[in-house]
Amino acid sequence: MLKTQEYNLNLGPQHPSTHGVFRILLTLDGERVVKAEPIPGYLHRGVEKLAEARTYTQFIPYTDRLDYLAAMLQNWGYVMAVEKLMGIEVPERAEYMRVICGELSRLASHLIAIGTYSMDTGGVTGFELALRERETTMDLLEELTGSRMTLSYARIGGVAADAPEGWLDKVDKFMDKMPAYIDEYDGLIAGNEIFQARTMQVGVIKPETAISYSLSGPNLRGSGVNYDLRKAKPYSVYDRIDFDVPLGTNGDCYDRFYCRLQEMRQIVRILKQAVAQIKEVDGPVIGKVPKVLKPPKGEAYEEIESSKGIIGYYVVSDGSAKPYRIHVRRGSFINLGYLDELLRGVLLADVIAILGSLDIILGEVDC
Repeated sequence: MLKTQEYNLNLGPQHPSTHGVFRILLTLDGERVVKAEPIPGYLHRGVEKLAEARTYTQFIPYTDRLDYLAAMLQNWGYVMAVEKLMGIEVPERAEYMRVICGELSRLASHLIAIGTYSMDTGGVTGFELALRERETTMDLLEELTGSRMTLSYARIGGVAADAPEGWLDKVDKFMDKMPAYIDEYDGLIAGNEIFQARTMQVGVIKPETAISYSLSGPNLRGSGVNYDLRKAKPYSVYDRIDFDVPLGTNGDCYDRFYCRLQEMRQIVRILKQAVAQIKEVDGPVIGKVPKVLKPPKGEAYEEIESSKGIIGYYVVSDGSAKPYRIHVRRGSFINLGYLDELLRGVLLADVIAILGSLDIILGEVDC
């Protein structure tokens, strides 16, 4: 038997297929992975430490930067934790606006996820099509918030402003068109034989493994584990909205991709209902909040279902106007915990397909 020598290969940190400044030190035997050592840290900005020198409100824009593809979901999770700490009640109309913006952000994030994954596995057209609808989504969010990516729309006690006239109807009309677009992605990407060969039975994560490594989001549900915080621990007004939780059956790369695709269909259902229901709700979009926020001494944790998994904020107050400590539970970081074991024994070409199927964003990994 021919004896070969193992060698090391750096994948990243400057590599388009690592989806950011992420480095994996691969030990290879030929084209087969023997060991994979993830080395994050190239983007680390010390966001949690920066919070200690800002007021509670000033920290909101920093949360956007953790996942700039789904910024609304990030600052929503943070303000919920502060609201819990202070016992602030959020007006009903603001809750609907949070759901609408949160689901639009989830849609924008999933569009990038399926588009870039198509490109990771060799198809450029799927990426271009996904960007087409993402632009419309970003246009809607820009019209509402004045910002295109880092929205900073959530406020402690509500949201920054109500929807401008006609904006909700634009969202509704866009959702009328989305099912046809999703069908197009389904046929073009998921139905492609090359895509299926690159993703089916590749990077399989068993349900018990996904649970033991605390995976969340589509990476957990792709393994068939039915856990979505919007259903398991309903927050905001999700308990008034009817939608399904898509699940995978094999836990492979294809299932994780397909869960995101099917979740986009559910986003359409959620947005159609939320837009219809908010029109029956009048009132302010910001609650009664002190001008200077000084939560009582104590601590609070809140979590929401973000596009990449559960995002949780643990906030500690010493009674001053600035947080004593903040810690963020980031879905992308947790979902990488199984990467080394997942990559061992696979071919180098499958490393790209597997990493892309996890849909990480480095702002969340390197908090």
